Amino acid sequence: MKILIHLTLIGLSLSPVLHAQSVANPVVSSAREIYDRQSKFITAAAEQMPADKYGYHPTPGQWTYGKIVAHVLQANNAVCAMLADTPAPTGPKVSETDSKEVLVTALKSSFTFCDKALTNLQDAKLGDTITYFRNTHPPRARALFELTDDLEDHYSQMASYLRLNDMVPPSAAPKK
Repeated sequence: MKILIHLTLIGLSLSPVLHAQSVANPVVSSAREIYDRQSKFITAAAEQMPADKYGYHPTPGQWTYGKIVAHVLQANNAVCAMLADTPAPTGPKVSETDSKEVLVTALKSSFTFCDKALTNLQDAKLGDTITYFRNTHPPRARALFELTDDLEDHYSQMASYLRLNDMVPPSAAPKK
């Protein structure tokens, strides 16, 4: 009986290890988890900030809330085009002074574009050389890291701006 219990415990303890080894694209899958979380937080934060606060910035040297949203959507389109090796979506150019409605709509579209780019991305392609910013030629993995880092960085800004306006950011809101 003790042997059966020990074998069961060993089997249960190995299950997560075996599952982790069975993920087909562990790097892209891990990045996708970060991307999924941050894209939801950023979209919710963009929707949460009142339209009349899109010009808010804590100090003169900091970006406005609208500029953060505009930057994220533009960066998403550029970086996800690199990841997918396709042209970035064309459409009306947005700027930080556009309305909240325009910026949030364009932000959501950029996440839709990135969703498609990440769906088809494979770990085996991360070593391929891409044309990156400033005409450099790093591996595709650099663009994947840029995507997740940029989303985390700018969500942090958005969360701070929300708090400075007496709002609880989406990542700190009570679970429903």
